[in-house]
Amino acid sequence: MFDYIDNIVTACIPLTEEERLIFHSLLRYRRIRKRSFLLQEGEICSFDAFILKGCFRSFYMNEDGGEINLSFSIEGNWVSDPQSLGDQEPSDLFIESLEEGEVLLLDHRGRTELLERVPKFERFFRLLLQRNLASLQRRWHASVSHSAQQRYTTFIEVYPQIAQRVTQTQIARYIGVSPEFLSKMRSSMYRRVS
Repeated sequence: MFDYIDNIVTACIPLTEEERLIFHSLLRYRRIRKRSFLLQEGEICSFDAFILKGCFRSFYMNEDGGEINLSFSIEGNWVSDPQSLGDQEPSDLFIESLEEGEVLLLDHRGRTELLERVPKFERFFRLLLQRNLASLQRRWHASVSHSAQQRYTTFIEVYPQIAQRVTQTQIARYIGVSPEFLSKMRSSMYRRVS
């Protein structure tokens, strides 16, 4: 169970056997049912979750009650609300499992203990945060400079394994269009190709 997460971590930082055992002792395995929430708006995020199995989405509700997908996370990725976790303040995000899932949870107390006992994990979490920030920055840039068709095409090209696992409605909520608009746009795209 720990081999997968160990490979991800040791690609960024080397660990001794003792450091690896400390890390493992702080992780908690959890099965997640489809359509269940790891986090809901208003709760304080108390975890970093490493995904062993499943597909999760992070989203928020706009003022009209519409869902806006911020990100999708699959096996080998971490999911959390870094702002809520770091500040220990209520989150404005929801994190939902779109499939049956399995995660390894590192709770807030465990994360604090891990950083005290194995300081090199500071580097690991900094690199993880930098990657997530870069991804969000690219997404923001695309949202203000690319057409809906370009955003859709890029999503399909960059995240083919996610595109096959989520509904077109979820993709529409990610690229910032209505499901109806995405359906019409896809029809138009495929007619031009034919």
